[in-house]
Amino acid sequence: MSQPHADLLIRAHAVHTLVPGEPVQRALAVTGERISALSPEPNGLDHLVTEHTAVIDATDATVLPAFDDTHTHLIFAAYSSHDVPVHQARSIPEFLDLIRQRAAVTPPGEWIRTTTNWQELNLAERRMPTRAELDQVTAEHPVLVKRGGHNDMLNSPALRLAGITADTPEPPGGQIVRDQDGRPTGRLVGTALALVEKLLPRPDLATRIDGLRAASQDYAATGIGTVRDCLVPIEDLDVLRAAHQAGALHVRMRALVSGFGARSAAEVDELLDRMEPWRDAEDPWLQVWGVKFGIDGGIEAGALEEPYADRDCYQGLLLWEPDTLVATIERVVRHGWRVGVHAWGDRGLRILLDVYEQVLDRHPGLEPGTLVIEHGGLATPEQRARAIRLGIPVTVQHPLLHDAAAPQIQAWGPQRVRDIFPLREWIDEGALITAGSDFPVGPYGAMPSLWGMTTRQTAVGVQGAEHAISRAEAVALHTTNAARLLGEDGERGTLAVGALADLTVWPEDPFTRPIEGLAAMRPTVTLVGGRAVHDPAGLATP
Repeated sequence: MSQPHADLLIRAHAVHTLVPGEPVQRALAVTGERISALSPEPNGLDHLVTEHTAVIDATDATVLPAFDDTHTHLIFAAYSSHDVPVHQARSIPEFLDLIRQRAAVTPPGEWIRTTTNWQELNLAERRMPTRAELDQVTAEHPVLVKRGGHNDMLNSPALRLAGITADTPEPPGGQIVRDQDGRPTGRLVGTALALVEKLLPRPDLATRIDGLRAASQDYAATGIGTVRDCLVPIEDLDVLRAAHQAGALHVRMRALVSGFGARSAAEVDELLDRMEPWRDAEDPWLQVWGVKFGIDGGIEAGALEEPYADRDCYQGLLLWEPDTLVATIERVVRHGWRVGVHAWGDRGLRILLDVYEQVLDRHPGLEPGTLVIEHGGLATPEQRARAIRLGIPVTVQHPLLHDAAAPQIQAWGPQRVRDIFPLREWIDEGALITAGSDFPVGPYGAMPSLWGMTTRQTAVGVQGAEHAISRAEAVALHTTNAARLLGEDGERGTLAVGALADLTVWPEDPFTRPIEGLAAMRPTVTLVGGRAVHDPAGLATP
């Protein structure tokens, strides 16, 4: 049979197909949404070129599959496109001035919210702004300062609107931080965030779509073609559908619906009922993957077997009673959905493995990959062996460790932080692990993650060099392994003839480029399903 003409032909220095045993190719053709031909010769596919074919003739370039970010928060990134960009600040005065500038153009009484991708120990003062400092910036606006997904800081108007006082009880799995007199300081941790975040007005649909357009374009510009968003509010599924219909999604979306607010059987059932219309959705761009829960807290609240370094009697927060979580996950899997559970500390991971083992014992026919460990940050050898025996995949995120290393060392001490994300051991022992960013805790992007996993560099130096992996292994965690986790291997993750044309074109070969500058490298073109989602020079346009 004759091959169809190509819509796009790429001639490159190297096309790394990632198909086992296949040598490096030099030319690749795309027809429609799929890869239609490969050749080991640069001009081996020239017969497929017509006047309608776009040709990228880049003899120094390298082609790889588009990367998956298997644990990130595109929804947060979309919000951040309109929030106060405090991640740009390097000191408390700069931080406060950015909020002051927003207050000057915001009508009194309206909420002011900040971006979330910053860490206080990366500021000159190495602390969060205080409630008093936020009050000095504005007394006319409620201010919500977010840091990551587990911490909020409020000014006094925000505390008043939320009704948080000295008499407000601690919510299960959360903390209202108080001063020595028992008065709220303005800081909320864990499930306590819901006390205030439920009050924030939802932006209008046009604003939400604009945010998703900007955020997904930026993911694509870093080489990401698919995101697995691990905390999508159920009501945001309709926003995602509207954004997709408007052509505003520039990456494939695999959504884990947030189960953090569902604490009773009735609430879980209501969530599952609202997910039901998405069960048979087969759109390759937008799909609901499952439900996300959390067994413990984050940087300051992950559940440990031994006390924290900075608090002698503190061992973190458990967000669920194990038996209740078992029953909750059972309800989800009986409805045919998958489950990802956040586990950060070694105690949290041990208890989650207890939970997962009970679920598997009661449902022995579950499809592999139905239950996933999100993070598994401090995984002991015994826990790794147990997860592998149970066949439970793990998503890991070195960018999280990179940005959060300083506050995590303060909380846990240096040795435990060096042992976060033991990638070398997970791989050698036979686990299915995949890679992501956990934005907004860490930066998203293909090369920052690749650089981090191979160097173990963080904002405060190398942490656990013995856990580093090779570049080829790091690429696999974002491509072939990721597609396998998502049940899309054969369709994505490799550059095989017939596979979806999800690919990236790089100005240099990420496998051989000197390590200096690797983290900053960005692709010249990102294609998803044959569509150029990042192509600033118009190279993929005929």
